[in-house]
Amino acid sequence: MPVVNSRPRRARSGNQRDEAARLAVLHAADDLLVEHGFARLTIEAIARQAGVAKQTIYRWWPSKVEILLDTLVEDSEKRFPVPADKPADLRGYFRGYARFVTRDPAGKVLLALIAEAQHSPETAKSLHERYLGPRRERERDLLARGIEAGELSTTLDLDAALDAVVGPIVYRALTGASVPRALVDALFDGLLKP
Repeated sequence: MPVVNSRPRRARSGNQRDEAARLAVLHAADDLLVEHGFARLTIEAIARQAGVAKQTIYRWWPSKVEILLDTLVEDSEKRFPVPADKPADLRGYFRGYARFVTRDPAGKVLLALIAEAQHSPETAKSLHERYLGPRRERERDLLARGIEAGELSTTLDLDAALDAVVGPIVYRALTGASVPRALVDALFDGLLKP
């Protein structure tokens, strides 16, 4: 009579990501981007810093852009989410956005991807589909709630208003200039208030 193994067979993991390795890759990419910039960021350097094989990275992500997008999506949701409810201070949301793009490592990832999108249609498409588009929807809803509460002008075109406030903030951050609170306040008061 053949011996039957009483232990259940372990399911094969296939291409499932090991969470610790995934997080190590995301943190390594984020750190290396801030330290060396987008142009000098390589899959080899990410693998070395994360302590994983290059093949592991290529199995999970097709490019450094996709790694950075995963980092951006996760980190911005943790550190600077769009409020689900109207915050008590809408002006404060845009002040927070200015801090995010000038001081937070995830904001640096966003700026690097925006810059790369100027030269790469694939990066632009991924950035819009995975980050900018979904975030824009939530920000549009945020402004709509501000209009309903009587805190913002009822004549606002939501997309134009977002572009008009966020555009100068991103421009200054991309050029390495500071984004003073007075600038954010002037944009908010001049463009969004009734």
